[in-house]
Order: sequence, then C-alpha cells, then structure tokens
Amino acid sequence: MSTANLWLAIGAILVLLFLSGFFSGSETALTAASRARMHQMAKGGNKRAMLVARLIAARERLIGALLLGNNLVNILASALATTVFINLFGQSGVALATLVMTGLVLIFAEVLPKTWAISNPERFALAVSPIVRVLVAVFAPVVIGVEMIVRLMLRMVGINVNDDTSILSAHEELRGAVDLQHKEGGLVKAERDRLGGLLDLAQLEVSDVMIHRTNMVALNADDSLPTLVDAALASPYTRLPLWRGETDNFVGVLHAKDLLRALHAAGGDSEKIDIDQIITPTWFVPDTTTLQDQLNAFLRHKSHFALVVDEYGEVMGLVTLEDILEEIVGEIADEHDVELEGLRPQADGSVIVEGSVPIRDLNRATDWSMPDDEATTIAGLVIHEARMIPEERQIFTFHGFRFTVLKRDKNRITHLRIMPLGQKAKHVAATSTTQPVVAAQAQTSAQLPEHS
Repeated sequence: MSTANLWLAIGAILVLLFLSGFFSGSETALTAASRARMHQMAKGGNKRAMLVARLIAARERLIGALLLGNNLVNILASALATTVFINLFGQSGVALATLVMTGLVLIFAEVLPKTWAISNPERFALAVSPIVRVLVAVFAPVVIGVEMIVRLMLRMVGINVNDDTSILSAHEELRGAVDLQHKEGGLVKAERDRLGGLLDLAQLEVSDVMIHRTNMVALNADDSLPTLVDAALASPYTRLPLWRGETDNFVGVLHAKDLLRALHAAGGDSEKIDIDQIITPTWFVPDTTTLQDQLNAFLRHKSHFALVVDEYGEVMGLVTLEDILEEIVGEIADEHDVELEGLRPQADGSVIVEGSVPIRDLNRATDWSMPDDEATTIAGLVIHEARMIPEERQIFTFHGFRFTVLKRDKNRITHLRIMPLGQKAKHVAATSTTQPVVAAQAQTSAQLPEHS
C-alpha cells in the first residue's frame, strides 16, 4: 500500500469513527428525549420538535436504522484498520488493529457521544433530527426486512411482539416521573402527594375513603322536630342521613340549608315543619365503585353525598365529594370541623396513632410506605398481621415498623405506638422494662380489611 493510500485509509477510518459516534449519540438522545416535552414544543410550532416526535413514534424503525448505520461504519472502519496494520506490521497487525479499534470505538464512538447526548437529550435530538430522518428513509427497506425476520424468529420461540406493546401504562409512567422528580428535588412532598392522589383515583374504591358506619352521624326521623333541629344544629356536618324504625333503614338525607329554609318559612316554629317534605332521597353506591367513577357520578348528579353498601345491601358507611377531593389535595378543614387528634409524633421518633386512622393518611403525614392494598386502617393492618385480636401492651414487628398496642376497647384497637425500625426508641425501651409485653413477629404482606 502506497503512502498516499495509507493516509487516505487513516482519514477514512477517522471519518467512519465520527459517523459511528453520530449514530450512537443520536440513538441515545432520541430514545432518552422526553416525548411529553417534544409534544409540548411541537404544539408551540417547533418544526424540529414535530420531526423528533414522529421519529420517536416509530421507535423500532428509528433504532433499526441507527443500529444498521452504526454497524456498517464500525465494520468498515475495522476492516480498513486491519488492512492498514497488516501493511505496517505484517500478520501481527490483526491483533494490533483489534486492540486499537476497540479502544477508539469505545471512547470516541460510544462513551463520549452517548455521555454528551444523555447530558441534554432534547437539545441533541433536535439538532440531529433532520439528518436522522433522511437516514431512516434511506434504510427503511432494509430495516423493514430485518424487522420481519426478527418478528418471525421471536414468534417461532413463542414470543409475540406487537407494534402497540407497552411495558408501562400511562399511569405508571406518570407515577414514575412524579416520584423521580420528587427524589431529584423538582417536586416538594405536597405536590407529589397531590399528583399521586390524582393518579390513584382509578385504583382506589369508595370503601377506602368512606366514613365507616361506626363513625357516621345519623338521626332518627321519628324523633320530635325540636330534637332533630337541635341535633342538626349541633352537628358539624351539613348533610345528615335519617333512619326510621331500624338503624339500617335509611329514608333520606337532611340538608342543613333546607332545614334553615323550612324554619324561616315556619317563622322559627320547628313544630310546623314536616321533615319528610324537606329531606332528599338517599343515594346508595356499591363499595367497589372506584373513586374516579364516583367523582364523575357526583359531578353528573350534582350531588355531594352517598351511602355506601356492600354486596348484600348493608350500609357500610358514607362517602362525600370532600372525601374524594381530600385524596388529591389533602385534608380539608373548615371552621366547623371538629379537630380529632389522630396522630401525635413523639420525641423518640415514634408516633401515637388512633386505630381508626387510614393507612393512606398515615403514609402521607409521615412519608412512610406501609402497604394498604387490603387493610384500610392501621388497626386493620395490625389485626391481619397478628392473625388475632391483640391484647394491650403486645408488640408486633412487620414491614419495617414496631407496633405497640396501647389501648383496646372490646375488640377494637383504639391506640397504637408505631416506631420505624432503626430509630432510637428510648421511650419504648423504658416501657418494655417496666411493664410486661408479649412480642410477636408477623412477616406476611397481605392485610385483612378493617374499619375501626
């Protein structure tokens, strides 16, 4: 090989390495670029963003074209390098060419361009998209043939790959993005909880957020009118279910504003009010209704209140529009709400919590991650894991927490102390040395539904 041809071959190798780096960087940038950001930029009229969005939409063809180009230039560069080294060093040039090309391709055609591309994938993708579009169009026939061969071979081993195959649902992708933004500091905890609550509406049922039957405030429709008026005025709620004859026989809902209008019309004389004329019909909804469906139903019916029934038609509790909205924005309190102290943080890192506190609310308040797939309340979680009704002062350890039963009322756990394992539990240790406790270990991951 002449000197001119030698330098020509070296120049060609350098150009091919540059092209290999271009293909590698383009693949990384276009696969890492945010589809949502490209979509938003495209809506703003950015033509290159529109081009990137179209390329990403046909991801399989895009990757196939880039891989085809990358392999072509790498193989050609390696062949030229082998020829050059054989002319310079004889047969030992094959080994030398392999070592040199491996280092050059690794550094300048793989690591460097991919690191550059991943540092700002959207900007890199916008810059290379016009060239990549041409390459995808040129390589399209070959890529289509390769796709057909690959799909046929995968089908032969029982793997069916569809064009619309997606590993993650849209909800899972959004949730992953929200959690990642919170971890990286882009979202504060309150913002993460609001977005997470919105995404959870389709997975949660009304039984997860309802006010349980034991905590409902209901009035007897057969009571005297003054008694009903006094009870309605004393209640912090504007809507009160009414029962007649039996506590399971709900006949309607009394709205405080309707009662006020009736009192005004009667000149303030409650004896002149016919309670059956001002109550509204009771709306019953199944306990398995998702919060998303129930929210839509509330909006359609222009209603804020419904009673929740199980599969046997028994009333389990009630759900309001406010209960659903609180899953998104957090606890809503006004000047008429009765403050119930359900959670008390302790100096040793533990918390004292009422057994009726929902697990989801506890997780939000403490940023813990106790499982709530089955159990609704923290007492339900403990009863399921213990496989029994615990006694006072019993201690259970599961899911990375130590639970101490502080108080029990009949078969209900009313107060617990919860200590995250790994924290210094000075108070718990002192208590265990002065009073007898029984330790039990529970390692199961499912929970028994419980409404305390």
